[in-house]
Amino acid sequence: MASHYNPVTPELIAKLKAVAGDKNVRCDEETLTQYQTDEEGNPHYFRKPEVVVFPETTEQVAAIVKLANEFLVPITPRAAGTNVACGAIPIYHGIVLEVEKMNKILDLNEEALYCTAQCGVSTNDLQAAARARGLLYAGDPSSSENCAIGGNVANNAGGNKAVKYGTTRNQIYSVKVVTPTGDILTAGARLQKCSTGLALEQLFAGSEGALGIITEVTVKLRPLPPYSFNMVCVFKDDAKALALPNKILKAGIDPTSLEYMDNEAIAMTSKFLDMTFPHVEDGGCYVIVTVESFYEDDIDRKMEKLVELAEANGSVDEFEADARIWKLRKQFAEAARAIDKMFQTEDFVVPLDKIPEMTAQIPGLTKKYGLYCVTCAHIGDGNIHVLPLNREGLTPDEWFDKIKAFHADLFPRVYALGGKMSGEHGIGFKKLEEFARNTPAAELKVIKAIKKALDPNNIMNPGKLVDMNGDFVK
Repeated sequence: MASHYNPVTPELIAKLKAVAGDKNVRCDEETLTQYQTDEEGNPHYFRKPEVVVFPETTEQVAAIVKLANEFLVPITPRAAGTNVACGAIPIYHGIVLEVEKMNKILDLNEEALYCTAQCGVSTNDLQAAARARGLLYAGDPSSSENCAIGGNVANNAGGNKAVKYGTTRNQIYSVKVVTPTGDILTAGARLQKCSTGLALEQLFAGSEGALGIITEVTVKLRPLPPYSFNMVCVFKDDAKALALPNKILKAGIDPTSLEYMDNEAIAMTSKFLDMTFPHVEDGGCYVIVTVESFYEDDIDRKMEKLVELAEANGSVDEFEADARIWKLRKQFAEAARAIDKMFQTEDFVVPLDKIPEMTAQIPGLTKKYGLYCVTCAHIGDGNIHVLPLNREGLTPDEWFDKIKAFHADLFPRVYALGGKMSGEHGIGFKKLEEFARNTPAAELKVIKAIKKALDPNNIMNPGKLVDMNGDFVK
């Protein structure tokens, strides 16, 4: 693997310690091994950093970035390390910059409906702080108990409530960013509208740490609706289940969450949780719907309409989606990991009306490549999670090759239907080649031009999103 980077030297380590303090700069083997991966379980992708730094302030982050440019050493930003696209793996070694100590909620204003938090604040803590004031932070990735708000913004995390509230980029007012050259920038403002210059906060949201390190985030809060219902609609026919979202949205039901689990996913996760659920044994799949409102009679009307739509579309049963059902949905990935640490998390996204057409192709593809897959989906926004599991005991390299062949067949089909390869997990390093192969040349040219302009030395999370060094995509 070619690169133009320098190794981390004792001189650089001494300067890092002068900036962040001795206790916040670690080079011991145990720490380096810990940070060789994020949520990726295939050792094929693992890369050890040469040093891990734990800054406590934005100013320290800026000083570290300036040192990285001076010594020409790459930086991999990392929050909670829950990325599943190898986004927090130090592909070129160098520095891992871990922001876990930047974990304070700085301001929560319940009158003006906003919250400012450091990047290392857990999404779960942010949600809980808002809820304690009778408010809602609408960002809700399935990994909310473990992920951090800075990583959510950097990867434009989606999750269970995106169908109503949008992804993380729709939740933010502004971000404080350390640019790849070490400047400190506040992008965006706490405004309802703005046509002053470029929307830079939207540029940094979803940039996967390749354009800078987000150190603070100001997010929107909303009143918490007092009325809601959660319902499971059970189908014996996947195609009928997957045709339901468009009908629900067209009916004006306005769901907060609209989730799908196939029978294999339910069976796998219920076994992992050691819990029993209705209709698993007789082949049922689930559509899980949450609706919220400020008016009780509105909730009643929408519940009646949903049952009517579901039964007209082939639902064989409807029942309350209690906390057990949501645990089932949110533990899906952990259940897969318990079976296979190298499991692959696909998260392609297609237009809602193309969901049945796209998912109908999956059985043929999995059979063609000899894959066992389970499927969950945010079907309210067209985001499909197909998880191939390595049940055959292939080696890491063999599994890597099989998934590459699967992707080469899968993604052109997704794009042919007007979709994209990632709805919320990002490109990272894992889909670098596929992104280059499936993205129009003019679009790729613009992305690379922005990266080059902001990061002339290509030290900020290199090897992610786009290959600026020419080491991986020929």
